[in-house]
Amino acid sequence: VLAEKRSLGSRDGPPHLVAVVLLHGRAAARDTLRLLQGQDSAAVRAGPGGFALLCPRLKQRWRFVTAQAGDLHAVLDLAKVADSLLFILDAVDGWDSAGEHCLSCLFAQGLPSYAFAVPGGTDLPPKKWIDARKKLSKAVEKRFPEAKLFPLNTEQESVLLLRHLSMQKQRHLSFRDRRAHLLAYAAEFVPGQESDLLGTLKVSGFVRRQPLGVNSLVHIVGHGDFQVSQVDAPPDPLSLNPRVVKGQKRSQDMEVQDDSVNGTDEMEEDVKVLMKADPSKQESLQSEVVPDPMEGDQTWPTEEELQEAEDSLKARRRVVKVPKGTSKYQAAWIVDDGEEGSEKDDDEDEDDDIDDDLMEEAVSQEGESSEEDPGEEESETMTVSECLRDDQYDEKMEEDEQMLERYKQERMDEMFPDEVDTPRDVPARVRFQKYRGLKSFRTSPWDPKENLPRDYARIFQFQDFSRTRKNLFRQIEKEETEGALVGWYVTLHICNVPVSVMESFKEGKPLVLFSLLPHEQKMSVLNFLVRRHPSNTEPVRAKEELIFHCGFRRFRASPLFSQHTSADKHKLERFLRPDAALVVTVYAPITFPPASVLLFKQRSNGMHDLIATGSLLSVDPDRIVIKRLVLSGHPFKIFTKTAVVRYMFFNRDDVLWFKPVELRTKWGRRGHIKEPLGTHGHMKCHFDGQLKSQDTVLLNLYKRVFPKWTYDPHVPEPVPWVRSESVLPEQEVEME
Repeated sequence: VLAEKRSLGSRDGPPHLVAVVLLHGRAAARDTLRLLQGQDSAAVRAGPGGFALLCPRLKQRWRFVTAQAGDLHAVLDLAKVADSLLFILDAVDGWDSAGEHCLSCLFAQGLPSYAFAVPGGTDLPPKKWIDARKKLSKAVEKRFPEAKLFPLNTEQESVLLLRHLSMQKQRHLSFRDRRAHLLAYAAEFVPGQESDLLGTLKVSGFVRRQPLGVNSLVHIVGHGDFQVSQVDAPPDPLSLNPRVVKGQKRSQDMEVQDDSVNGTDEMEEDVKVLMKADPSKQESLQSEVVPDPMEGDQTWPTEEELQEAEDSLKARRRVVKVPKGTSKYQAAWIVDDGEEGSEKDDDEDEDDDIDDDLMEEAVSQEGESSEEDPGEEESETMTVSECLRDDQYDEKMEEDEQMLERYKQERMDEMFPDEVDTPRDVPARVRFQKYRGLKSFRTSPWDPKENLPRDYARIFQFQDFSRTRKNLFRQIEKEETEGALVGWYVTLHICNVPVSVMESFKEGKPLVLFSLLPHEQKMSVLNFLVRRHPSNTEPVRAKEELIFHCGFRRFRASPLFSQHTSADKHKLERFLRPDAALVVTVYAPITFPPASVLLFKQRSNGMHDLIATGSLLSVDPDRIVIKRLVLSGHPFKIFTKTAVVRYMFFNRDDVLWFKPVELRTKWGRRGHIKEPLGTHGHMKCHFDGQLKSQDTVLLNLYKRVFPKWTYDPHVPEPVPWVRSESVLPEQEVEME
């Protein structure tokens, strides 16, 4: 721990990377950075997005990078690689609604070491300034119990802030501690020979956390995975002891040196080639399996399979007395006396003859009444909506009408979970032909390899994912990876990069690179354990397009929601529940946990709303997500343990088709269908106890569901968050 603390920001380690985050619209970073630049005996070097501060007397070097105001992606990307976060607060109001949203996202992603600076406030009267400080301290202590506020109005206070940043304990983020990463200090784009839109991107920066190998893939956050062809070692632009002429030393200490953004000046100097990629050892960019359409064809059985089939036939043979001249085929149809007796119906032992007579009489009366007034039954099953649309909704209010419909669907699903109405125009045995009944949802077997979709032929799967993960992490901790060591200033030659990456870097957005572990470029099925964020109250339906921030990746996908249980089957949830943790399932590139995940939903105006936060649970295509349908019926005539049930089916064939499925009621009774009565879907059912007249008979059907292949690595930039008034402690109590 002591060695790590001493290496950060020293001559042998990378510069101490500090990301400056503005939490209020009135907070100005310019005055703060000007105070930090005015340190005695410290050289200032301008760079992309901020500046570097070199202090040879303290043997420390810092790099300060400021995120653009309102750019959520820039703040989250800088927090992925920053050693410390410097939050700039307003002297009176602290942070506003946009700052609150930013803090919520940073908490969910993982918060590195941080500090709070409060510039300004000197123009206030002393008494008001003291009251504002107390009020601000209470608001900060509620979210950050161990935080300390640093006023920033003089150079002496800036020295205290720098000392605190360099001496405080570093907080670790697990998803970046096992992967090499760097923040680009300079970049240059060399167009390719075939097209100007693709080329080689030369990115320079300091290697952090882990050694960077040339044969491993790198992920540019927000742009995708790429291969590295070469690693160079240019001169360090932020060296504490630069090689300069004595006459130029004083001028360099007094003036601010401007480094070019594209880094061409420094790359023209003596550049040493550290290593080049070996094609035989380089990781492939293949992310999907190319399915073979002939792979599932039936082949001729082998001799071993034929022998196994013959042995199984011998084991099933029985000795039967047959007349002379009987063939084997004819003998197979002869039934023993014992079998004939065992095939008799067990209903003879039931003592419900009286109930049967009463039931036939009731059914005959019901049949007459149904023929005379068929509309009476339909009126009883009609569902009247409680939330009718008002006349004020016109054609321009389509979005509000859709939201109202979602609220209604979420409310109905909460009141009557998984219940559906049996269609009358289509037979139920056709409409629900893909569903099956289960004796017990918890204990009944379900083969995970049964009826897989075609998309499963495109993904990768581990025989034992947890064992692979443990072996890989053990290898990272014990073995030293060949490559650029931590703290080196290197230039990576990244192949086949689109020119849009360089354009975004020129616009001032941070360029962040992560090296990938083996297999992390391949597609599989990822399961995230998330919980809905308290700030979001709108209904979120399954299979809606959401934006995922998983570890160092960003992508769009349409997920499935399911319950988080310890069983081998998990029930599908149609909406994201606000009161329980759910599992989100998507097709995405493999990522080894632990890794945080943030779920955003894009509005029609382009803003991103945080709807859920959590972590990566597993990479498991065999996790079974079951969709449940519940068909409901109503008891018409109730007897001792039998009842006539109607409105579940509407023809006789459907009753016979679903006869093997077990019935249950909302009040805990269990039973089964005995026989259909008439031709209108009425059925006689037997239960383990007498029903109540207000009870409802239910029949559960199940089907396995799979996510849709909607993975898209390109996420649009969010519209800046609309800032409102500050979030003070009194206002927070009212909101709660």
